[in-house]
Amino acid sequence: MANNGKQAKEYEDEVCCATDGEELHAHAETVKKVKAEMPDEDMLVDIAELFKVFGDSTRTKILAALAVSEMCVACISEILNMSVSAVSHQLRILRQSKLVRTRREGKEIHYALDDEHIGRIFKTALEHVQEL
Repeated sequence: MANNGKQAKEYEDEVCCATDGEELHAHAETVKKVKAEMPDEDMLVDIAELFKVFGDSTRTKILAALAVSEMCVACISEILNMSVSAVSHQLRILRQSKLVRTRREGKEIHYALDDEHIGRIFKTALEHVQEL
């Protein structure tokens, strides 16, 4: 099977790749282990969708604000200097993705990160970016 001048052939437990005259051999045990532990395709698609939601800067700002405190849409709008309508639209996406939950207090709806996992994902991303 040719791919940009590179050829790959699959053998019983081993994959060999020829690149510019050099032969590279995959480590059969490593390949077997990783294949066994890889999440299934549906799970990987769900993870990619999660990262797409995190990929919007407005939604990340909302998550950053909610990582500090639960609040209503008016407070989030004020903090982000955005219209209530624009923030509500992004909150709807975050709720559908199960990143944000709501709590009703009288007529007011308060938004918060859905659970501690979301806070950890955000904190880990922040720490990674700060290291760059």
